[in-house]
Amino acid sequence: MPLTPAILEMGMGIDLHGQNYTEAARRATWNAVHQSSLMFLGLLGPNTASEMIVEVTIGIPKPEEVRHDEVLSVLPHGKGVLKVVQGGLEIEGREGSGDFTIIANAAVIVKVNAD
Repeated sequence: MPLTPAILEMGMGIDLHGQNYTEAARRATWNAVHQSSLMFLGLLGPNTASEMIVEVTIGIPKPEEVRHDEVLSVLPHGKGVLKVVQGGLEIEGREGSGDFTIIANAAVIVKVNAD
């Protein structure tokens, strides 16, 4: 079945003090998917929501620290695919404190069978 990109949403997630890269990535994904309502999906068929592919790309300073299953767990529909790349920000609020804020960016593309 040919899949057509139908939706692109962006999100940002932050972990303020925990230095938890997975949590920042999860929050960025949640932020992206909760900015839209996919009301048209029912017009494409009864199984569209469950069969759509949801491609999530996360930009974060330490991609190797992200647990994929936890990030994809926030997707309400579809089959999730996660790609984690170098990006985002890591900021030490007070120099020398060792207290870093982690900022992740998410791009979520939903692909559906448009036939």
